Amino acid sequence: MARRTSSPSPVTATTTLALSSLHIRLEALEKEHQWLLKQIKKKQKELNNFVEQMRSFATEIFHRGTASFKKLAEIDEEIHSLFDEIFATRKFGKQTKKSIEGIYRNLQMAGIISPKRDRDDSDTELDELFETDDQKQEFFGSSQQNNYQHQQHSEFTPTSKSDESRKVRNTFLRLAEIFHPDKVTDDETQMRHTEIMKEINKAYQEGDLARLLEIERQHQAGESVDSNNEDDLTRKCHRLEQETEFLKTQYETIKRELRLVKNTPEGMIVADCRKIAKEGIDPIDQMLGQVESEIQVISHIRDFVKDFREQKITIKEFLCGPTILQQMNEEVMEDLLEQMLEELSARIVF
Repeated sequence: MARRTSSPSPVTATTTLALSSLHIRLEALEKEHQWLLKQIKKKQKELNNFVEQMRSFATEIFHRGTASFKKLAEIDEEIHSLFDEIFATRKFGKQTKKSIEGIYRNLQMAGIISPKRDRDDSDTELDELFETDDQKQEFFGSSQQNNYQHQQHSEFTPTSKSDESRKVRNTFLRLAEIFHPDKVTDDETQMRHTEIMKEINKAYQEGDLARLLEIERQHQAGESVDSNNEDDLTRKCHRLEQETEFLKTQYETIKRELRLVKNTPEGMIVADCRKIAKEGIDPIDQMLGQVESEIQVISHIRDFVKDFREQKITIKEFLCGPTILQQMNEEVMEDLLEQMLEELSARIVF
């Protein structure tokens, strides 16, 4: 009688297929998870470096350009005072006064001198609220920062913000349970856990889920998973899917913050300075050179207004404007004409 060969149980075959499918799914999730962690770390470093470069440029410009900026501000204030004195002491006809006021206004609108800010009751109330100018500056500085933060949040508000915060907190608690120094007794491990907890606390305070997960991965503090247990694999897949969604949100947030920073006036200066530096030119020197040119222009205008106040030039001569502005207008027109001719030449087909 022939011996019957036993066939594998259908249940066992189904289980094997399910485990194989879970292994493939888990591998794909882990790859995406690790890629996001690397990208977040890279983009966060880029953001931090850019902000630090902004601070570095601001500090260097302040130290090297303080005297020039102070001189520029003094001349600017002197021009305002000269116009105030002219309007207070000189008598003009209605049309002439209007023309002189127009020149004064045009200088401000063109950015050659600063806008005239008349103090009103609201300024007085602000002075009463703050004891010192430093306190007022601190308040307005923080207000600008709040506006920037509001702009960040208004552009993109994650629908699962509470879920993300909960995930950050749960990850923090899980790591704190493992690495709290009070959980160990020997001195060497306690010192190591103390340093790790510093990183964990910092990441938690910044809401940095990626950093918490990286710490977990570095110290192999994740949950143990039986690769042959379907429930374990399913649970880990589900956790990785959730974390991946949160990491995507964090990645997009960092990219958005970097874009916002680069689009600030300070950020644009840094971008311009980078381009100039690639050409072997000191961007700070070039910037301060432009300030010195502005000082020459505004000094010439100050002397022109002063001559009018002292009646060294006529009203007609004053209304024609200072020579230096006429020269600047001619140069602008020449540049525009040259640009138009170049564009026209480029369109001609021989």
